[in-house]
Amino acid sequence: MINKNVIDEINAKVSEIMQNSPAKDIEKNVRVLLSGAFSRLELVTRDEFDVQQEVLQRTREKLMILEAKVTALEAQLGTNEMQSESDK
Repeated sequence: MINKNVIDEINAKVSEIMQNSPAKDIEKNVRVLLSGAFSRLELVTRDEFDVQQEVLQRTREKLMILEAKVTALEAQLGTNEMQSESDK
């Protein structure tokens, strides 16, 4: 059975090699490049998107209530106009 210390030592050596290798530099460069590209796209976070979605949902609900009120007022106004015309 392999000693745990040997595994830890191998892991430390591999990490050290990766830190000093060109692959690490490439990874850093790609991260910087992608970060710059994403910042230019003006993306929003998922949390910001969810908040705006909730605001939109509440706005839609309020709009539906207001539309129902307007329809009721128009119907009431139409009834009042019809009664006014019949009284003449």
